[in-house]
Amino acid sequence: MTNQDRALNITWILMDVDGTLTDGTLLVLPDGEELKTYNVRDGLGILLAHLAGLKTGIITGKTSKSLEIRSEKLKITELHQGILDKKPVLVEILERNGLTAQEVAYIGDDLGDLEVVKSVGFSAAVADAHSEIKKHSHFICQNPGGKGAVREFIEFILSTQEKWETIQENVKNLTPKKDLG
Repeated sequence: MTNQDRALNITWILMDVDGTLTDGTLLVLPDGEELKTYNVRDGLGILLAHLAGLKTGIITGKTSKSLEIRSEKLKITELHQGILDKKPVLVEILERNGLTAQEVAYIGDDLGDLEVVKSVGFSAAVADAHSEIKKHSHFICQNPGGKGAVREFIEFILSTQEKWETIQENVKNLTPKKDLG
């Protein structure tokens, strides 16, 4: 089965955060609060997925208030934080939404993502992912984590599904404050 065949079935895109949506850098303030940076291109990629009718979710090992805010702004459908064993959350998402694994894509970067990468219909690794993640992924991004890899993966799916016309029609109905955060 080709990556195009896998991408045709996708209705949900799940992702990791640290090292995937971010470059993995954490800035720790004197009070212990951790700051992360997110790439606006990845955020727009998530918006494009939504405009095409796909749903998105996050499964991450860390917990962050800033991620809650970012997820809300991007209208992420599922947010699961503080999850070290991610596969049971994947199974829960599949069951709750009546999905098969072949309908779900996942992008990650490190060993905590491995069981999900091996379980979904279409998996991706960021360019700077751990070698085991790359070994088991269907798609290897050219971009590293936090530098547009999520957008690259989403655009591959959208292009394969020929969703650009739908996206362009839906963009006409957007309002900056309401839909773009």
